[in-house]
Amino acid sequence: MRKRRVVVGGTFDPLHDGHKRLLRRAYELSGSDGEVVIGITSNRMVKANKSRLVLPYTVRAANVAQYMYREYQIRVQTVELEDRYGVTLDEDIDYIIISPETYDVALEINELRRARGKKPIKIVKVEHVKAEDGKPISSTRIKAGEIDKHGHILG
Repeated sequence: MRKRRVVVGGTFDPLHDGHKRLLRRAYELSGSDGEVVIGITSNRMVKANKSRLVLPYTVRAANVAQYMYREYQIRVQTVELEDRYGVTLDEDIDYIIISPETYDVALEINELRRARGKKPIKIVKVEHVKAEDGKPISSTRIKAGEIDKHGHILG
């Protein structure tokens, strides 16, 4: 029988409590012998889409892999995302873990999979982790100095 495969994607800089909730859900759904594939935005994609400075892909990928091993004692597969889809259009995948703002991308992935004769991926939406002010924790807010990685309000 094929191992259960779970995918999640993002930029992951800095790795904050919202990311950790997504990663925990990926771990939970992978089961005891499943596989977690983490798509991490390429340097090229970051430059095209982000106005803020972001750590290089290799550093972000290593940080996420180390976190997953330290927290859950699992080795994950990291893949560099050159587009919104990564491995999701062609590979056998059981679950895709998304945050509310990426739900439409997951629907698009499933439409493209159907057009290719692939079975749809089960979409698992994980709600945002809120900061102390009730707004979502985000890398943008952290980099702007509003909050820390745990959602605590800064000075």
